[in-house]
Amino acid sequence: MVFFALSMNAGLYCMELTLLGIKDKQAFADAGIALPAYDIEKMVENTKQNPKWAHFGAGNIFRIFIGSVADDLLASGDMDTGISCVGRFGTDLLDQIFTPYDNLVLGVTLKADGGTEKRVIASLAEGLTTGTDRLNAIFTNKELQIASFTITEKGYALTNSNGDYFPWIASEMEAGPAKATSTMGAVCAGLFERYLAGAHPIAIVSMDNCSHNGDRLRDAVVGFAKEWQARGFVEAGFVDYLLSEKVSFPWSMIDKITPRPAESVAKELEEAGLVNMAPIVTSSGTYIAPFVNAEEPQYLVIEDKFPNGRPPLEKAGVYLTDRETVNNVERMKVTTCLNPLHTALAVYGCVLGYDLISQEMKDEELKKLVWQIGPVEGMKVVTDPGILSPQEFVEEVINVRLPNPFMPDAPQRIATDTSQKVGIRFGETIKSYVEKYGDAKKLKAVPLAIAGWCRYLLGVDDEGQAFEISPDPMLDELKEKVITIEVGNPKSYKGQLKPLLSNKAIFGIDLYDAGIGETVEEIFVEQLAGPGAVRKTLQKHL
Repeated sequence: MVFFALSMNAGLYCMELTLLGIKDKQAFADAGIALPAYDIEKMVENTKQNPKWAHFGAGNIFRIFIGSVADDLLASGDMDTGISCVGRFGTDLLDQIFTPYDNLVLGVTLKADGGTEKRVIASLAEGLTTGTDRLNAIFTNKELQIASFTITEKGYALTNSNGDYFPWIASEMEAGPAKATSTMGAVCAGLFERYLAGAHPIAIVSMDNCSHNGDRLRDAVVGFAKEWQARGFVEAGFVDYLLSEKVSFPWSMIDKITPRPAESVAKELEEAGLVNMAPIVTSSGTYIAPFVNAEEPQYLVIEDKFPNGRPPLEKAGVYLTDRETVNNVERMKVTTCLNPLHTALAVYGCVLGYDLISQEMKDEELKKLVWQIGPVEGMKVVTDPGILSPQEFVEEVINVRLPNPFMPDAPQRIATDTSQKVGIRFGETIKSYVEKYGDAKKLKAVPLAIAGWCRYLLGVDDEGQAFEISPDPMLDELKEKVITIEVGNPKSYKGQLKPLLSNKAIFGIDLYDAGIGETVEEIFVEQLAGPGAVRKTLQKHL
């Protein structure tokens, strides 16, 4: 542990990530850590008095990416307020990561050449939870321009695969706005307060990796409002307000690989003199730390629809464009050039015993698999968005981003919530093939990837050893479907996957109607033959 003297105060203190700690600018400079070039205390006070940007889902990608966007605009003088960060009610994220560090974040960029770039991000002006008076006060502020979100695909879901409301959602709909603490319920309640305060305009911006994310967010918020209207909690005018031009739900595409905080990075920071950098696991199972490590490439494309104005985001590298372009960029990335490759690597990586994505990219079969999914099969149905080249994008992903040996990204992390992802990451390409060719039988690698996910759900690797399946909101239901299937006994398969592969709520299409359901089944059965069967199946089909 290294101690530094602060010349303006008596005594010694640790070099720490706090407002007091960063006053020793020389210590941070010696450690190679850049500090904010603006008055942090003034920014915080401005934000508390006149909040203009709230964000829900204060996790890693938000802290290092969106946080740095705001940080850059604060440094250039294009913003004078920061971001009000909202965590979900009942979690310990704020108590463990925000408050002890005065809401500061240490961003660590892991470059492909092994170098790192470190900066303190101070734009996260305050941390709060849903279900608070402060959140309502933020929403009633006339100057509030943006409420943005990085809560993952499952954060917008109000119902299960059967179309029934989740119990906690149903209870909030019965209890009304005053009792709402779920993210979607709290947002709807905040917007109701804004409506009552004068129906001020605002942009509600999803920045999550899901197709037409703005529509998904709008449907969830309006869904809450309509249920509350039916129960007499809100008036019809509130629903009309949400559907009017005063409230926009822009589409967006975000891209930056942000793995769990690495112990190696924590060690490097502590060797540089910083203390209390160790990653923690929250009660909800989230891996988080005072620092965020991430790759260097990053992309954020947003539909330029902000009825109450916005900061000049384009000055910080954000692409502002029209909805059609956002849609083409999002489809390019989420359905072809990155996300489906990630999911394929995730499920096969777990089954084949890998713990790093970069290691998988040295695997001959797995590298062939992602090449076939992206540049070969996916590229046939991608529309060039114009602002980014699909070919250049996917080549950067395969040749630079995924193989980056300094990115501690694990297939086990990427495999989280796969049931919520396959419909977008594979289903959209399948539907495009059906539209273009009449069926999806030309696809070979995508069925292989889906079969890999089904094999992964058995929780047994290619050597016959059990492994822990990553969290998924449908995990119990999925495991129940495959419980009678045995690795090493192909005859134990008697069509148990049919209800899964025909489920349009999961894939966005019935895979049998698309002409590939049987293909997935055949590949899956091949992978049951015994130890090494998964590897042999990959070799056969690639």
